[in-house]
Amino acid sequence: MITVIMAEDHQMLIDGVTSFFELNEEIQIIGSVNNGEDLVKLVALKQPKVVITDIRMPKMDGIEATKRIKKQFAHTHVLTMTMFDQPEAIKQMLQAGAIGYILKNSGIKMLSKAIKTVAKGERFFDPNVVYNFLGDFTDDKTTIGESENVILSNREKEILQLIADGKTSQEISETLFLAKTTIDTHRKNMIRKLELSSGSELVKYAIDRKYRF
Repeated sequence: MITVIMAEDHQMLIDGVTSFFELNEEIQIIGSVNNGEDLVKLVALKQPKVVITDIRMPKMDGIEATKRIKKQFAHTHVLTMTMFDQPEAIKQMLQAGAIGYILKNSGIKMLSKAIKTVAKGERFFDPNVVYNFLGDFTDDKTTIGESENVILSNREKEILQLIADGKTSQEISETLFLAKTTIDTHRKNMIRKLELSSGSELVKYAIDRKYRF
């Protein structure tokens, strides 16, 4: 059984993850906290196999908490789960001792695979983080997860919302102060990413997703 402690300042996310693994025969959430200080204390008390931690938390951030945990308990492996996909944030967590890094929107299946991978002392990275700079942080045992969902950029989501509102490429370009050719390029990229066959299918997709961006 892989024992896990989770640190996250949004209790709803903790509750959701805990509920998912409640009947899991391989992974058990044995504790959770809402800040870095309590994380270090709970790890010392329960010494789990894996720690899941966010970066930005009250009292002590995930970077400092990871440093302290790895200094005291080398056998505990740290998996970062956050919304930060900036290279500097990733690098700081890896330098602190984390061996896994996934985004909160990556999905529960990827989280499960990440936990199992880091529990073996092997590295795991979300495919949607910028990992081409990692260099010394990767090796032949590094696992790159497979996306469960298509990830659109913030600009693409913005354009998709305007498409859902019935705006043409020209109208969108005027709204966003971008060239019409730029909007057309974004449309083509979204059609490719979403594996759609035409612009009309993109419009239908946009309308279907209008209130779920």
